[in-house]
Amino acid sequence: MKPAVTVYSTPTCPYCNAAKRYLKERGVPFRDVDVSRDQRAAMEMIRKSGQMGVPVLDIGGRIVVGFDRNKINALLGFH
Repeated sequence: MKPAVTVYSTPTCPYCNAAKRYLKERGVPFRDVDVSRDQRAAMEMIRKSGQMGVPVLDIGGRIVVGFDRNKINALLGFH
């Protein structure tokens, strides 16, 4: 079973859009959280990652800051 994936993003962030496109191309379901509209989610993202920048991906409780393709692949079991 694949881990749950949450992407904390903003609509204007090119790296956020690239990360979401990457997940979609690989058939990975994810929850997209727009931190520009949801202050509570933004605080949750900062608490989890220690970062204010986006994207932040939560993959089964493991945090990936930025669009780090290698780390995303490792956490999802892609080679």
